[in-house]
Amino acid sequence: MPPVRRGFTLPAVAIALLVASGLAASAAAQVEPGREDASNMRLVGFHDLEGRSAYQPVVTRQADRWIAYIGHHGGSALNPLSGHREDNGTSIVDVTDPASPRYLAHIPGEPGEGETGGAQMVRICAGAELPKGNPGKYFLLRTYGNSAHQLWDVSAPDKPTLLSTVESHLRDTHKNWWECDSGIAYLVSGVPGWKPRRMMQVFDLSDPAHPRFIRNFGLPGQQPSAPDSKEAAAIELHGATRVGNRLYLGYNVVDNGVVQILDRDKLLHGDPSAKDPLEPTDSNLLYPQVVRLNAAPPVGAHTAFPVLGMDIAEFARNTEGRQRDILVVVGESLRNECRGENRQMAYFVDITRETRPWPVSNFQVPEEEGHFCDRGGRFGTHSSNESMTPVFYRRLVFLAYFNAGVRAVDIRNPWSPREVGHYIPAVTANTEKRCIKVDGADRCKTAIQTNNVEVDDRGYIYAVDRAGTGLHILELTGPARAVARLP
Repeated sequence: MPPVRRGFTLPAVAIALLVASGLAASAAAQVEPGREDASNMRLVGFHDLEGRSAYQPVVTRQADRWIAYIGHHGGSALNPLSGHREDNGTSIVDVTDPASPRYLAHIPGEPGEGETGGAQMVRICAGAELPKGNPGKYFLLRTYGNSAHQLWDVSAPDKPTLLSTVESHLRDTHKNWWECDSGIAYLVSGVPGWKPRRMMQVFDLSDPAHPRFIRNFGLPGQQPSAPDSKEAAAIELHGATRVGNRLYLGYNVVDNGVVQILDRDKLLHGDPSAKDPLEPTDSNLLYPQVVRLNAAPPVGAHTAFPVLGMDIAEFARNTEGRQRDILVVVGESLRNECRGENRQMAYFVDITRETRPWPVSNFQVPEEEGHFCDRGGRFGTHSSNESMTPVFYRRLVFLAYFNAGVRAVDIRNPWSPREVGHYIPAVTANTEKRCIKVDGADRCKTAIQTNNVEVDDRGYIYAVDRAGTGLHILELTGPARAVARLP
């Protein structure tokens, strides 16, 4: 069996704080593409994940250990723990010591390349949190390629065991949400007969070994009984986030984005006046909707992250309006070298009055800061962190920015969000090239593609790379650290 040499610590690069934004942009532009570039963030630890293209990281505390579960796009790589080449699936990494992450297991995914295989999405619930109660147990919900959703027992994270298949024979899957307090899961699926490639399925997974179907859900006109409609088919659900009795949904990642807020109770129980409250009729699908916000045509809605109950210092002396609810809406850039699409960014939407949402600001990284369009690969946002840990919630949001790495954004005044730190990893031998066609020939460049980012209750930031570079574990330093609730 080959020796395992995958987890190690890289030395941090000491970079002086540049207080003048003009100087910061000038200095960043001088950094050679492909090399590490950091401001108010430092690399704590690294694991190459066997060179697998990575999508979603989730980090949870299991007893006295911290475990990272990482979903992968399709492809294959050697698993040094088994000595076999395995289809990309789910990596399980012990990050208790973030400076020395240790690979525990790999669960193979569906055969295929890129978006057609792997197991991109992962969620974790502790048995003690689920309504039926199962102390000491931990359960993993994941997609299986595009065809199914699965539940695994990961109580012993180095020995995962398949419990059940939630749904199978699907056309597509993507970004799920699982409520640990209720066991309800909102699965993004492609159900045969429905018009769009992706819509929502609601399941009760409070007993992970025995999933219980509740309903299928989409926008009015997307259900199988509706007339064929290219417009309805073109609006694809990307994912949902739940807080309290609300669900926040994002549709269409790169253009014609839609944000929808749902009443959770109405979604689960349906209209009591209807003959069949959960039948997918236009009126039943519209019943749970609190509001629908259609974005401008060039704007997508990959992630809709609610930041509720924000006390706005700028408005402290106002007799009303001092506390606001904000929705961070992040689009996904899809094209390499800024070609063929509108650049995606993060938008901040005031949803204090839910039925009257209003965009109040946006955040983007200036291209000239690092000549990012010339670096290769995608440049623009992909997603935000999703954990609502008190360490960062209502203070900082972290954005995965493809070849611009991770950006730490101070959101305490959501009318004027500002970057307080960033980290762009160095490319490695595993980093895959990204190509475009120029005069009929491929032009390929090697570029970091930070795809998703997550945080834990200890204050560590986890970034994974779409181009196969690996897992970067980060922490804030300097003024950025002072913004968070960290010692």
